[in-house]
Amino acid sequence: MQEMLVGLEVSNSELYAQYRQAMKPILHEYKGEFGVDFIVSEVLLSQTDAPINRVFTIHFPSASVANTFFTDPRYLAVKTKYFETSVAHMTIIASYEKSA
Repeated sequence: MQEMLVGLEVSNSELYAQYRQAMKPILHEYKGEFGVDFIVSEVLLSQTDAPINRVFTIHFPSASVANTFFTDPRYLAVKTKYFETSVAHMTIIASYEKSA
């Protein structure tokens, strides 16, 4: 299983919630799932200068499935409509293979 740990600065929570709702059916087609999801109020240490107020994991059966999902034209349309206007910064904290 391929998993990513992601940090975001969500600038519009309402639009971001719409993004999550719109992308989940596509995510599920690729057998992708969110693991944990946190809204954070304080970051004590970071490897980036970008602010972070949301941290989550997302996983897929494999790295190739993840890549196919993130390049799916349907996902890209949802990303353009909601994600790009609701997220000020995105940081991939880690990407790793995880045993199921």
